[in-house]
Amino acid sequence: MTDPLAPLLEMPGVLEAADRARDALAAAHRHPANLRGWDKTATEASWRAGRSSAAIDGGSIELVRDGDFDEPILSGAMRVAQALDGESLPQLLAVWTRAPLQALARLHVLAANELTDDPELLGRPRADRELDQRLALLAQLVTGATKAPAPVLAAVVHAELLALEPFVHANGVVARAASRLVCASTGLDPHNLGVPEVTWFKRVQQYRELSTAFGTGDPEGIRGWLVLSSEALEAGAAEARSIAEAARAR
Repeated sequence: MTDPLAPLLEMPGVLEAADRARDALAAAHRHPANLRGWDKTATEASWRAGRSSAAIDGGSIELVRDGDFDEPILSGAMRVAQALDGESLPQLLAVWTRAPLQALARLHVLAANELTDDPELLGRPRADRELDQRLALLAQLVTGATKAPAPVLAAVVHAELLALEPFVHANGVVARAASRLVCASTGLDPHNLGVPEVTWFKRVQQYRELSTAFGTGDPEGIRGWLVLSSEALEAGAAEARSIAEAARAR
């Protein structure tokens, strides 16, 4: 069967950006602090990722490490970040690689729990036949319908979920978490040490413009989004190295 993502790999700069992201994340995982104490650095990465993910969607950036979060977007983003860290990650990855839509539902319950009083809206995509078909295609990509490099697959999953807006609330937090799941499940970033969310927040206008352009099918927008996503993964690896250096110095 024809790989549905194969045409994306022919776009200028896409494979090169993906290779740089892969090499940067591999180097971050080889840092001595991450070889011995990745569980601690992964936890710090999850805090930074959750905070930045919430900020992208207009949530608070104020963290309270020993208590609850008063702001619902940040609270949901941090619950999602914690699910992608430590002991919770293997179980979520097992669901993701077998039944991606079920994993998305779990993430949405975590992300949107305080954004609605209607339990019927938690974990359930909007009732729409076309949406169902697009989500089914996305699930096929995650479960083996493409041989595209992991950074490209992560970018496609991320942008598709942003474009589809399958849920009433918290689609951005879920989409960014799904990108992380792709990175972890493919071995690109198995412990979620990278923090691409920092770059997406710093370049939030470009993030929104290019992800929207991806959703419209504009070729240059698609190329730009794929490159931006890989650049964020590469920069997220630098963030991982800074976390590792700080941990080593303590």
